[in-house]
Amino acid sequence: MSTPTATRLRAGDASVTVLSTTSAFVTSWALRYFGPWWNAAPVRVEDICAGPLVTANVDAQAYDDLARRVTTVPHDEATYARARLLLARDDTGTITAVSPAEHLAYRSEPCAGRLVVHGEAPEPVALAAARLAREMIRAALLRDGWTLLHASAVAHDGQVLLSFGSKGAGKTTAALLLAAHGHRLLANDRVFVKSVGADVRVLPWPAAAAVGLGLLDALGLYDVVRERLRAGERLHPTQHPEVTAALLAGRREPLWEPDGRRERKVQVFPDQFPDWFGMELATGGRVAALLFPRIDPAAAPALTDGDRTLGEPDFMSGSTEDRYPDAFGLARGLDPAGGDVARAAVAERLAVLPHRQVVLGHDSAANAAFLTKVADEL
Repeated sequence: MSTPTATRLRAGDASVTVLSTTSAFVTSWALRYFGPWWNAAPVRVEDICAGPLVTANVDAQAYDDLARRVTTVPHDEATYARARLLLARDDTGTITAVSPAEHLAYRSEPCAGRLVVHGEAPEPVALAAARLAREMIRAALLRDGWTLLHASAVAHDGQVLLSFGSKGAGKTTAALLLAAHGHRLLANDRVFVKSVGADVRVLPWPAAAAVGLGLLDALGLYDVVRERLRAGERLHPTQHPEVTAALLAGRREPLWEPDGRRERKVQVFPDQFPDWFGMELATGGRVAALLFPRIDPAAAPALTDGDRTLGEPDFMSGSTEDRYPDAFGLARGLDPAGGDVARAAVAERLAVLPHRQVVLGHDSAANAAFLTKVADEL
């Protein structure tokens, strides 16, 4: 048995510790995945005395024992992280679950803030532990009045610029171009926000960032990624194997799912933004302005007219969060994207901040110069 190791995460007033008694890979993964975004840091095991805890071990026998316990009693079935999950609840509120396809078994004590995951291999256990730790932080922040916006974000001197829009509108393009030119990247697709006095405070949502092959090429980052992969480094394991194959083969055109509705994208670890691309990460700030980009390949970057303002689709909703339903009782009935009161308070504060609608073309250098000018003025 290896030496027990632990990583503690903090976001706002919420914290959780990831502990493993069998694999340092698990806690190293949490340290890498959450990094500065959630103040991830090693902690001595003897200093863990209270607070939410995820214990994650590579232990085939413990997995078999929990899996057998679930399947031999009455249980429900759900889909969690796109995998079949069998769940059993006892009269104390403890939830035991097994994901047969992933060879993962769980035991959750929601009221005690304790969750255990066992599996047969280090990487699936590490992925599950990070996912659960993130869900525990989310639940704590939701209880504290935070809500989730569907937006990218960059920060400069503590002031945050949020970019809104549906898929393909240019949120990621705007964020990465600004992050490459002096701003700090705070989020690729979603952020936690909370109304505090006259301000709207922002916290990042750590996740692998999805970047299309075409956008990666337009940003001048394609060759960096390809050379890293050829040298033996890896992108996030949720990336589709066809994307990796395309990168290694030098293909730069977009890849699509078989139904043609969804692009298969490069999945970038948070720590790869500073390490591979030289883009620094931000850990929070206050919202200073809102940006509503639109991509027009034939256009030169410019301000545009229109009445686009913050709306209900710009908040994450329960339907968008159904990949991770509250199977383990962590949110205890809370809306996984935030309550109506929190949303209303945020919307009211954001409505009075400067708004800009912009069109971006396919000239990345021109886009970057234009966006930097707009951001500086805001």
